[in-house]
Amino acid sequence: MPDPLMALSVAAGLLALTAVFLWPERGIWARWQHTRHINERVQSEDALKHIYKCEMKGRRPTLESIAGVIHANLDNTAELLSDMESNKLVSILDGEIHLTPAGREAALHIIRAHRLWERYLAEETGFEEAEWHGRAERLEHALTPAQVDELANQLGNPAYDPHGDPIPTATGQLVSHGGQPLTKLPLDTPGRIVHLEDEPAIVYAQLVAEGLYPDMPVRIIEISDERVRFWANGDEHLLAPMLAANISVVAEPVTAQEIEEPLSPDNDTLNRLPIGQVAEVVGIANRCRGAERRRFMDLGILPGTQIRAEMRSPSGDPTAYIIRDALIALRQEQANMIHIRLPQPEGQR
Repeated sequence: MPDPLMALSVAAGLLALTAVFLWPERGIWARWQHTRHINERVQSEDALKHIYKCEMKGRRPTLESIAGVIHANLDNTAELLSDMESNKLVSILDGEIHLTPAGREAALHIIRAHRLWERYLAEETGFEEAEWHGRAERLEHALTPAQVDELANQLGNPAYDPHGDPIPTATGQLVSHGGQPLTKLPLDTPGRIVHLEDEPAIVYAQLVAEGLYPDMPVRIIEISDERVRFWANGDEHLLAPMLAANISVVAEPVTAQEIEEPLSPDNDTLNRLPIGQVAEVVGIANRCRGAERRRFMDLGILPGTQIRAEMRSPSGDPTAYIIRDALIALRQEQANMIHIRLPQPEGQR
């Protein structure tokens, strides 16, 4: 005859195990279902965003291109698209995938959230520029339309993200930057950067490494099938045409005051100031924005201020500087964004 105590213990164990798996909201099954639902929503929103961008660029979205964006196999992608079609987000006819009005509205919401997040990361945080896109990709799915509107109001309802992409309004309106690829700008014609393409990331990283940013004045001085040589930010840049095509510009007159002075023996960047030498701050590079720019200004790094390189750390970075009788430490990439004027030798004054 079975032991009643043993049978009771087994029953209690099974009941507890069942509760762990099936308990409403907190059980393993409920949490798995919740996670699965979130993953499906994220994939659907990423697919909508991809289809929208393809339509805007005159390209045809395909099952393969969508699968690559959402990191899924073709079977799972086909199932996702079938669900999106049932929910009237896309229409599929003869293999052609198009957004419905509801799908376009959903796509613009997620694009609006993404670009506002990028603007927030650029203006309100100290994250490196190369991190903005990836972080916004993760954060964009977490906001409701009301929260997106609140973020837009907090930022002053900007029209463009830090790369120059238009930010959709709450009603889905966009203000195009009106730019053309840098490679289309006529030789020796003054222009202004209005957009840097931030995808793919490897291309964008190269543009960032060049120190380029929207609103920078440019002028092409040489263009061929092998290279594009242009003047920007007081320096000469050389890019392959494929890379240069990821820079959008508008042709417009640029005043002398808007062009950052070329670096010269008496106009340099702070990271090149020798230890023990004093210089005068000329200004902060335009590419320095948001929280970091405000921090520099709070430290007293303003035009006309005297600054002295005091000491360098044993590793060579950061370097300590004295400004307004205070000792501050700056990394090399930070000091590189501060323009200085070296004192002229007495015979040249």
